[in-house]
Amino acid sequence: MPPSEPALLSVRDLKITFDTEQGPVAAVENLSFDLRAGEVLGLVGESGCGKSVTALSIMGLLPNPPGRVSDGEILFQGADLLKKSRREMRRTRGKLISMIFQEPLTSLNPVFTIGDQLVETVKWHEAMGTAAARRRAVEMLDKVGIPSPAARLDDYPHQLSGGMRQRVMIAMALACTPALLVADEPTTALDVTIQAQILDLLGALQQEFKMAVILITHDLGVVAQFVDKVAVMYAGRLVETGSVTDVFERPTLWANELSLWIGGTVYLMAMLYATQQRSHIAITMLYDAVPRSVQRVFDTVSTLLICAFAFAVVWGGYGEAMQKLLRWETFGTAWDPPIPAVMKPLILLIVVLVALQSLVN
Repeated sequence: MPPSEPALLSVRDLKITFDTEQGPVAAVENLSFDLRAGEVLGLVGESGCGKSVTALSIMGLLPNPPGRVSDGEILFQGADLLKKSRREMRRTRGKLISMIFQEPLTSLNPVFTIGDQLVETVKWHEAMGTAAARRRAVEMLDKVGIPSPAARLDDYPHQLSGGMRQRVMIAMALACTPALLVADEPTTALDVTIQAQILDLLGALQQEFKMAVILITHDLGVVAQFVDKVAVMYAGRLVETGSVTDVFERPTLWANELSLWIGGTVYLMAMLYATQQRSHIAITMLYDAVPRSVQRVFDTVSTLLICAFAFAVVWGGYGEAMQKLLRWETFGTAWDPPIPAVMKPLILLIVVLVALQSLVN
């Protein structure tokens, strides 16, 4: 792809917030990336990092309230999608930009046949009569590998298997030959053998239609197999982007995330232990002069105070100050995320173990 070719999609400094009883919460912050025609971008990250809300924002489907795009631009073919009216976005969705959702059974209307839904999609966006739209529907079902496509037009969604329903969703998404396809974990609800078939199908159709694709997933194996470049999200931020080779073979951050947090935990406990030792040194003369029973009381109280401080760091108001103290410059990067929930029990477990050891000794 020539570097000078303008981007089909440009996301610039996107910020998505959700209104809560405690005030607005940022789900995505400062997200920027470009996607050119024909490219496949893998948007990866753990559950809850902001992948799906980013996709919904691109499609203009972010539920509002409580969600809203509070800052940034989403430029598609040079026009800002965030400034389009609802009517303009209805014309854009399905025609120029299409989306495949995670669960086809909840995306397809259960009271209409597959044919009715495909034909309606084509007629809404293309200047076609019912007969021509029905022929297009049969053609698309055949392209996605559904046997006896003409007969399947009269089936309802519940009459199809999970893999076939997802094929129908792909057919519906591609029926109007969009320039951009957003696939939000299209294989998550399928078993492993069907996942491979769906990925092969998406790859073949992407080559045939020459469309750009955003593949949202947390499966790095899928990313390595299917995409041209990768964007890694964590805690609502884009932390790394590049080609598959660069990100997988020479990761700068995301692969070391757990080791960084373990390092931060060890650093926290070392600091707390050093604080306890300094308190002992500062009152050495008094400490040594009192009976052993009083020393044990002092040890118990000081250990409990350290535990209380650690709890405050992890869950309370001292969290921001501690995060500044433990800035990631210590570990070689300027990234400064909040303490992830998965690490809180580990930190507190270490605190409890240190406390027990101190009390026993």
